Amino acid sequence: MKVAMFSTQPWVREAFEPLVVHYGFEITWLEPRLSLATAALAAGHSVVCAFVNDQLDEAVIEKLKGFGVRLIALRCAGYNNVDLKAASRLGIPVVRVPAYSPYAVAEHALALMLCLNRRLHRAWARVREGNFELDGLLGFDMHGKTVGVIGTGRIGQVLCGMLKGFGCRILSYDTFPNVELAADGAQYVELEQLYRESDIISLHCPLVTETRHMIDAHALDVMKKGVMIVNTSRGALIDTQAVIQALKSGKIGYLGLDVYEEEGALFSEDLSNKVIQDDMFVRLETFPNVLITAHQAFFTKEAVQNIAETTLENIREVLESGTSGNLVKP
Repeated sequence: MKVAMFSTQPWVREAFEPLVVHYGFEITWLEPRLSLATAALAAGHSVVCAFVNDQLDEAVIEKLKGFGVRLIALRCAGYNNVDLKAASRLGIPVVRVPAYSPYAVAEHALALMLCLNRRLHRAWARVREGNFELDGLLGFDMHGKTVGVIGTGRIGQVLCGMLKGFGCRILSYDTFPNVELAADGAQYVELEQLYRESDIISLHCPLVTETRHMIDAHALDVMKKGVMIVNTSRGALIDTQAVIQALKSGKIGYLGLDVYEEEGALFSEDLSNKVIQDDMFVRLETFPNVLITAHQAFFTKEAVQNIAETTLENIREVLESGTSGNLVKP
C-alpha cells in the first residue's frame, strides 16, 4: 500500500519510520505541503497523509480522486482544512487522530499563562544582556484568579485539573458539557458570563462555523480590562484585527498564541532570512505582552509517538474493514 506523506519534516520520519515495517506500507516522504499545485505528487498512491496546514478543499480532493487516492489520513485532531462534504461525495473517507496527548497541549497552555504572567520571556532576554532590574516584570498570583476554559473535551478537562491545583476559580463553557468535569464540581456558565468574570481565558474548542472569530470586538468589549487570552486550538477562533485594537487600548493585558489564523504561510518554515509579509502578524510581534509559539503545543515525545501509531492504525483499519473508530463524518 502506497502512502503519500505530505508536510514531512525530520520529526515526522523519525516517528513513523520505525513503525512502517510492521504495517508493510510504502511511504513516499514529501516535504511540500499539500495544495492544488502539489496534489500531483500523490499520483500512484492509495492514501494521502496530511497535517494541519495542508490544503484539502474541494478542488484538491477532486484531483486526488482522479489520481486514485482512496483515503485521506490526517495526523492531527483538527479537520477544518478538509472539505468533508466533497470527500464524502467522492467516496473518500477521512480519518484523524482525535486524542494524541491532552497533557501536551494543556501543559503548553499553562506554560504560556505562567510565562506571560511572570514575563519570563522578557526576563530571560534582559539577563542575557546583563540587565538584572525587576522593573516591568511584576506578575500576579495565579491562586484565587478566575480562569475561563472554553471547550472542555480532554484537553480542557486536563487543564481544569491543573488550574484547580493552582487554586484558581474555574468557569467552563461547552455546548456539550463534560460529565466527568461537572461531577468534579466544574461550574458551567454562558459565554458572556465567562467573558465578563474571567481574569484568564483559554481556548480549547474546534474551529467550526459557530466558533470562527468567537473572540471578536463584541466579546472583547465584555471582558475585564487587562484580561489574559491564551489560544492553543485554532487561529481563526480569534479575530486578529480586533485583538490588535484591544492590545493597543489595554483591554487585553496578555496574549499567548500557539496558533494564528494565517499561520499556513508562516509556521513550520524557517523565514529568519526573509521579510515576513503578513502585516498583522508583524504587528502582533511588536507588543511586549504578546507571546507566540509556532503551533508546538502538541509537540512532545509521547504525543508524536501516539500520532504515528494512531495514523498508521487508522489506515490499516480502513483498508481492511472499510471503516475506523476515528472516521470523520461530514
